[in-house]
This record gives sequence, structure tokens and C-alpha cells, in this order.
Amino acid sequence: MQEYGRAGWKAMRYNRLKALGALYWYTVEFGLIAEGGEVRAYGAGILSGPTEARFAVEAQSPNRIMLNVDRVMRTDYVISDLQPTYFVIESFDDLYRQTVERDFDRLYRNLSAGFTYANSAVIDVDNVLHRGSQEYHLRGGRGSAAVPV
Repeated sequence: MQEYGRAGWKAMRYNRLKALGALYWYTVEFGLIAEGGEVRAYGAGILSGPTEARFAVEAQSPNRIMLNVDRVMRTDYVISDLQPTYFVIESFDDLYRQTVERDFDRLYRNLSAGFTYANSAVIDVDNVLHRGSQEYHLRGGRGSAAVPV
């Protein structure tokens, strides 16, 4: 959390707080981790509710993609519903290496002001653990009959 705070100053200088916000969203709030051949939830937003926790790790609907910081910072996110895509880290050490130990200046210079990818997109650079059916969101998301698992 302290490192995200420090990173915020640099993001502000480049007018890229929204991109840093996406990284925060997909890691601190809605991150998954691969442990022992399984995907587990660690993000605070996921762990705050049993519906999202179960949906994130068990449902067929969402994508589960290995974390790529450049890609995540270009990806839109939804704050009012279950996520169409979750990003998975190998370990907390790996997350630290990909973020804190990285120089973001070049990335910020090359980022466009808006997001490049929809929150349900799967692109050619993705290391996909599970390509989701997107059933939940195709049925309208929140308010749809039931959360598919």
C-alpha cells in the first residue's frame, strides 16, 4: 500500500492515475494468486463477499489471466458488479518485482489517456488460465437471474 501511494505521485505527473488505479483494482482489490495448482482469491474486494469470492475462483463465466502489468494498466474495470476478468499473480514476490521494482516512466509515456482494452477482452499477449464464457455479463450482469458458478 505504501508503494502504491508513492507510485501515485509519478502517475499524477504523467496524468496516468486512472492506469495506476486499474493496477490497484486488479491486484489489491480483485487479485487472484496461483498456489499449489489452484487459483485462490487474495484481493480485499473479492474477500469482502462470498458471492464474488466463489465467482472469481470457481465460475466458468470470468476470464482468469496471468498478470501482465502493461496490459492491466490498459484495461477498463467495473466497480459495481462482478468482474468479467481477473488477473492472477504467481506469488507476492512476483507482484512486487513486476510493480515496485519497475520503472514506470516509459510505460506512463506510452500509455494513452483512456483504456485500450475492455474488461472482458482476451488479447494475443495474454497467458490465459481460463477463458471465460462471459455468461454472467452476457445475461446483463447484476440483476440477472443467478450468478453462474
